[in-house]
Amino acid sequence: KQAQENAALLTTFNEVDMSNIMEMRKDNQEDFQNRYGIKLGYMSFFVKACVAALKTFPSVNAEIDGDEIVYKNYYNISFAVGTEKGLVVPVLTNADEMTFGDIEKKIVELSDKAKEGSLTMDDLSGGTFTISNGGVYGSMLSTPIINRPQSGILGMHNIQKRAVVVDDEIVARPMMYLAFSYDHRIIDGKESVGFLVKIKSLLENPSKIVLGI
Repeated sequence: KQAQENAALLTTFNEVDMSNIMEMRKDNQEDFQNRYGIKLGYMSFFVKACVAALKTFPSVNAEIDGDEIVYKNYYNISFAVGTEKGLVVPVLTNADEMTFGDIEKKIVELSDKAKEGSLTMDDLSGGTFTISNGGVYGSMLSTPIINRPQSGILGMHNIQKRAVVVDDEIVARPMMYLAFSYDHRIIDGKESVGFLVKIKSLLENPSKIVLGI
């Protein structure tokens, strides 16, 4: 409620073709599970893409503290988890230093703690940016509210095959709508659009995420 009353909230949208990520997951799933003992999901790709985009657009990783803007050189990615008692938002601390396997294992660990009601304040504190995945519940599109004092939140949605134009031909592709809500007091329109386009570009070319380019 404070975010709605005090921040200048806007949301920008885009869509991402998930074909390459789905193919990469399929090709590497067995080896990934053998190495890390856990499935390769979508969230690790999104976390990595967000970290890269935050480094390119530092104002999205910043916050307003009174009359000052505080820029952060660390990347703690919060992710929303629905439980029987409501929504909680645990944090992947120093996500920029984590491997795909680290991210997937930590997400499972924190999600299990959330469902058991055993999260600590340390698990919930220090986030600099949030990812919310309404797609797991079937959401096609939404406008997420920022998690104060953060300045931005990315909304993921369900993956549906849709008709899109590729090389002047209409083809069916697995598409996901993305929503980026942000505080317009600190992030301007050009930055917000650029941030989401950067995420889209990385997700559609996941080899760039792996190579860090």
